[in-house]
Amino acid sequence: MEPVIIFDKYSFKYFAQSKPTLKNIDLKISAGEKVLIVGPSGSGKSTLGYCLNGLIPSTYPGEIEGSLAVAGRDAESLNIFELSKVIGTVMQDTDAQFVGLSVAEDIAFAMENDCVRQDTMHARVAEIASAVGLESLLKHPPREVSGGQKQRTSLAGILIDDVDILLFDEPLANLDPQTGKYAIELIDKIHKSGSESKEERSRTTIIIEHRIEDVLHREVDRIILINDGRIIADKTPHEMVASGLLSIHGLREPLYVTSLKYAGIDVTSEMSPAYIWSMDFKSIKTKFIEWYEGVDEKEYKFGEDEILSLKRLSFAYLEGRPVLSDVNFSVRTGEMLSIVGRNGAGKSTIAKLICGFEEHGNSEVFFNGIDAFGKPINERASFVGYVMQNPNQMITYPRVYDEIVFGLKLRKVPQKEIDERLDRVLGICGLSKFKKWPISALSYGQKKRVTIAAILILDPKIIILDEPTAGQDFRHYTDIMQFLSQIHELGVTIILITHDMHLMLEYTKRSIVFCEGRIIEDTDSSAVLTNPKIVAEASLKETSLYHLASKMGIQDAKSLVDRFIDCEKVS
Repeated sequence: MEPVIIFDKYSFKYFAQSKPTLKNIDLKISAGEKVLIVGPSGSGKSTLGYCLNGLIPSTYPGEIEGSLAVAGRDAESLNIFELSKVIGTVMQDTDAQFVGLSVAEDIAFAMENDCVRQDTMHARVAEIASAVGLESLLKHPPREVSGGQKQRTSLAGILIDDVDILLFDEPLANLDPQTGKYAIELIDKIHKSGSESKEERSRTTIIIEHRIEDVLHREVDRIILINDGRIIADKTPHEMVASGLLSIHGLREPLYVTSLKYAGIDVTSEMSPAYIWSMDFKSIKTKFIEWYEGVDEKEYKFGEDEILSLKRLSFAYLEGRPVLSDVNFSVRTGEMLSIVGRNGAGKSTIAKLICGFEEHGNSEVFFNGIDAFGKPINERASFVGYVMQNPNQMITYPRVYDEIVFGLKLRKVPQKEIDERLDRVLGICGLSKFKKWPISALSYGQKKRVTIAAILILDPKIIILDEPTAGQDFRHYTDIMQFLSQIHELGVTIILITHDMHLMLEYTKRSIVFCEGRIIEDTDSSAVLTNPKIVAEASLKETSLYHLASKMGIQDAKSLVDRFIDCEKVS
């Protein structure tokens, strides 16, 4: 098949950097291929995408060596408008892509620029909206629909131009698990549908993502691994998953593959391991069952005292439209638990009510058995701290020192005590050498630690974290969670609001599941993700270990998940 994208000894260096981000890239992508590009944070995979869609050099200027050809033309000779007619991009931050006041206007934007007749435009918008399942939302503002619907709106906006190449930059970011699964199915459907100009073959589709197992819910042709600005490997999915290169380079391989390795099974490309439905488990079943039966399940114990209790909690931002309805649960001292559910289920609202950012009316919130109603935010902050998903939304000072000690200075704590607390917290958070650094010089993960340190220095009994690992590759994800585990071992109770099913399984024994403002389950995390009814109702996603249990003839899928997690903690 003829290549439509050709990188030839291509290198790129941002003007603000001393070294190239992309180094000597040689890559060809053929027409109709579906390619997954993976790599750890900072590997250069997003920069590669910017080169393809024209953001480099139009928005991000720098030095280019070598050549890049797109659809037979030199990319440097094409402006960003010309490239947009060939490559359609769905960005990670869909809000940054919207230009219309309604979904219909946003989809039609490119046609309006091309001065297309209104009757033709209306018919085309209706056709594309139907293809992506947006026909009932055309009059809605795009920023007010759900995360999955925002992504479909962005996709429709690029399909309106009938482009031959689709580029998805981290399409699963900010989506709940079930919506992410649907997004991968939709991308596969659009890929296979082809474009009107070339109906005989599929569209060329490029997906940049680090959630590899989720993308492999549907087949891809190749997986390209990038690290340190270089192509490390370019293999078929089966070859890449079997190679071990994913975990070597800080990426998470599919969980069922990891479990086979725990059982001492040599995973080879001949086993077709990229998709759980493609593997032949007959030859390895006996060895796997022997491992499963030989692993003892561990017991977990927590304190008996209730540190937090919510009773009859109901809330509505607008009268007559409840966000939470009659929520009741308690948290024991020393627990680390997850709150999960689809977007809009009320998870973040719970955190705001606990912290006092919103008033909870006649409902009851108790800290250590004491009613918190009427207590101001600053008093609650000494008991419970809230860490937002995006650290940039919390940081107010330019220096690490000032950001972390701000809360203590506000409380007029003596300087000697501030210094003592600061040194202790910097040590716990691994930030000691950054004490005098500017915040701008820190990585995203380090900024996250700064926001946690600013809460931890106040000695709260409870810390609530909203999506602590969002947008992180496996290595940075692991660093953050090991750091949080160390804080937890100090006796701090931790509540995680998350869409990450692996985080929920590996780090939190208990999960509270929300759906439409109500608790529908409160039990072991492994029991939640092996219950198809709860998974479907709360827009979660069964772990692949659930399907592995079925393949291996193991009736108690929860038991397999528990034993796998115990092995994860030992490894």
